[in-house]
Amino acid sequence: MATLSDPPPPDSDTARPTLKTIAAATGLAIATVSRALKDAPDIGEETKRRVRETAALLGYRPNRAGVRLRTGKTNVIALVLSTETDVMNHTSRLIYSIANALRGTAYHLVVTPFFPDQDPMEPIRYIVETESADGIILNQTKEDDPRIRYMHDHGFPFAAHGRTSMGIDHPFFDFDNEAYGRLGARAMAERGRKRLLIVPPPRAHMYARHMTFGFSDECALLGVPFEVAQDVTSDSGGEAVEAAIAARYNLPNPPDGILVGSTTAAMATIAGAERSGRLLGRDFDVVAKEAIAVLRRFRQDILIVREDVGRAGEFLARALLAAIEKRDWTDRQGLEVPAKVEQGR
Repeated sequence: MATLSDPPPPDSDTARPTLKTIAAATGLAIATVSRALKDAPDIGEETKRRVRETAALLGYRPNRAGVRLRTGKTNVIALVLSTETDVMNHTSRLIYSIANALRGTAYHLVVTPFFPDQDPMEPIRYIVETESADGIILNQTKEDDPRIRYMHDHGFPFAAHGRTSMGIDHPFFDFDNEAYGRLGARAMAERGRKRLLIVPPPRAHMYARHMTFGFSDECALLGVPFEVAQDVTSDSGGEAVEAAIAARYNLPNPPDGILVGSTTAAMATIAGAERSGRLLGRDFDVVAKEAIAVLRRFRQDILIVREDVGRAGEFLARALLAAIEKRDWTDRQGLEVPAKVEQGR
């Protein structure tokens, strides 16, 4: 049985390092340590680095219940993602880059999924109403997105991976999918392709509108016939996309160039075309974008446009922290514009 004179167990609250412990180890004031851990702009980067390294070495963890009582904050960032997104390539890189940008800050990341049969507003309302996070990052924005309107109307900090047409000023980072569509159509036309097809993202999403417009408008400017896949999208799943492409190649006038909206759809598209005996690079081309270099390991002749999702995640994390902490942030909105299509062998 423990007595009053016994030392506390090593994992008890009294044995945990505090701001005072870090201050003693670094020779800094407690207030300076506190502000450094919050990534305050008036604290130098070298001081922040030293404080974070010392905190990590000592095993410092803020008492979140105490933080919430003192500040009303949770120090949680919620990343709300659809389960339909391209987990293999795009989503995994986004999660990693946001979490990496939050390293050394007082914030940690919680991923909140929602499912195809679920109202996308449900997780947003829950987080806002329960105050279970200080801010939200979301993607797959729509032209008129009720999630963004709701958070804006409630004054809840958020950042979006994607744009809208709502006239609401908010932090976002986006990939220029119109430019991607144009680049892909032009690259295939320059390779002599005569009939093009696009397998776009779900049509309700804003980036699907951008991608389809860029592709179709560039085809019209080049005088190249084109078609838009009707029965599947780039989020439909590999089996569905493969079956739809295979069926299309059994009909007259099949495409000899295809632009797709996701890595998974690119692989499925190639598999579907190859089922009809076509050879990639000889009989048809596929243009795909990717965040992690995997497609060349699948087929050398894929035409690739790189998307820097790591840059997007870091940008969104830092812009959202600035919004939460009500700091000025000049680069609240960013756009990555692709400039080239990487040819295969």
